[in-house]
Amino acid sequence: MRWWPLALSVQAARLDNTGGGSRSRDFEPLIRWTLTLTVAVLLLVFLVYPLANILARSLQTPAGLGLANYLDTFRTTRFWELVRNSLLMASASTLFGVTLAYGYAYALQRTAIPFKPLLRLIALMPLFAPSLVQGQGLLFLLGRNGLLNRQFGLEIEIYGYWGVAIANLLYAFPYALLILSAALAVADTRLYESAEMLGASPWRAFRTITLPSTRYGIAAACFVVFTLVMTDFGNPMVIGGDFNVLATEVYNQVIGQARFDLGAVIGMVLLIPAAIAKLIEKRITRRQFELIGAHSRPLIIRRKPLRDLLFGLYTLLIAAVFLAVVGIVIFASFVRLWPYNMTLTLHHYNFDVQNGIAPLWNSISVALLTAALGVCVTALAAIVVHKLRNALAGPLTFLSILSSAVPGMVLGLGYILAFNDPANPLNALYGTLLIIALLNVYYMHAQAFLISSTSLQQISRTFDEASTVLGAGLLRTLWRVTLPLIWPTLLGVAVFLFMRAMVTLSAVIFMVTPATQVAAVSVLQLNDRGAVNQAAAFSACIMAVVMGMLLLVKLVLRLAGVRGVALIR
Repeated sequence: MRWWPLALSVQAARLDNTGGGSRSRDFEPLIRWTLTLTVAVLLLVFLVYPLANILARSLQTPAGLGLANYLDTFRTTRFWELVRNSLLMASASTLFGVTLAYGYAYALQRTAIPFKPLLRLIALMPLFAPSLVQGQGLLFLLGRNGLLNRQFGLEIEIYGYWGVAIANLLYAFPYALLILSAALAVADTRLYESAEMLGASPWRAFRTITLPSTRYGIAAACFVVFTLVMTDFGNPMVIGGDFNVLATEVYNQVIGQARFDLGAVIGMVLLIPAAIAKLIEKRITRRQFELIGAHSRPLIIRRKPLRDLLFGLYTLLIAAVFLAVVGIVIFASFVRLWPYNMTLTLHHYNFDVQNGIAPLWNSISVALLTAALGVCVTALAAIVVHKLRNALAGPLTFLSILSSAVPGMVLGLGYILAFNDPANPLNALYGTLLIIALLNVYYMHAQAFLISSTSLQQISRTFDEASTVLGAGLLRTLWRVTLPLIWPTLLGVAVFLFMRAMVTLSAVIFMVTPATQVAAVSVLQLNDRGAVNQAAAFSACIMAVVMGMLLLVKLVLRLAGVRGVALIR
């Protein structure tokens, strides 16, 4: 965003001060409420309505509607053990994950270390594969038959609490990195110049300027990571052993025992930590201030050898961990029989799952739909909440981040109950790739919304006021001022949604049919059959598609003459 002063000058110069602007402003109340109600209706139909069906199912008993399912669940010792396990695991993953991600994001945005694009890409590798790949990679490295244990005679016990916590830390790390990178991407250099002139040390400048200016991003990252790992079931299923959490209990009740009512009960319980985390985040960010003003100057990163060396070593260490965990899975896809026959082969790429390679093509179609729809939906929601600021802003903010606390299989179950009903006018969507894309959009709505919101929060309202003075209406201001400022972030959101749609497993597990099978479900099926090498091969194909799309978009931007755009911020 170093180009923003020039861009704003150009946009402001293009705003006409004609009577048309005055006439358009006469319709602004209607436009504002039309945009607001559009966001509200979409959230109600594709998020609240399915969740309401889950709530109704959780209250359904043989004797009719009631709280019997909740009372039966709360009376068991196992439930409270699951609650304790989930909170301990999620707290550890959040604390260490956000701390490590902040240091990594700081290195990428505020230092002069080399190879930043490569280091960013490596840290985002968990986004390229289903969540269970993190647990699978740890098992290949540190499990009982893991490479490191066998090669060096180690007896590391990775199963259980620490295995799940580390796997989920790796899984959630990119989410925190995206948010924190957006928070650290812009700064006013005048503040740092003043601190230097007053004799402040770099550490004091960091404590008094950088940390306060990014507290919204830190709070948002903590909220997203905590709720994300609380609701993940892939890694606990793979590496948890006897260590169970609430998310795996939902999966076991719904998939293993077909107890949709008890699964729905625990799914509803998982909403409580989200509400508490949101209240804490809201309190922290109540006094968030704008980082970009009309007279701001972008921060120029200067080389400092010692700082750059330390942060360079730090990023290399973390990057090595990600490369090892993901790389061992790719390596295993070429091994004939892990760990007994380590000869290399391409045999595992002869997929014999249902429909062969067709699920991969379905995933690509769904991912493209998710990216296109998701950018429009989440950007509009962020603009309505942070720019229009009407009476519905608070409720819409809560609904926009609610999905991050909902286990994927619970939301998917809600979609079945809601849209597989012939009486529903939207029943025609059921069994199509479009409904899977819509499910993905609203399952990942919170992360995309927070990324967009973080970017919007850093833009001064002075620009909107100047645009209004120059005669522009609301829509023209959004088109000529707001979108040019945030479009790099929106492009990053699109790539992020494409990545997640390619690898999402829990949300779509109930929605797929033989005609709409997706690749992530094929990975789960192969793992269930014990074909871990073939599962690794399918995961490698998914990762190749995601990385290929990322490189393709970068190439298109380069050919179009666009420079300096971070696809993943």
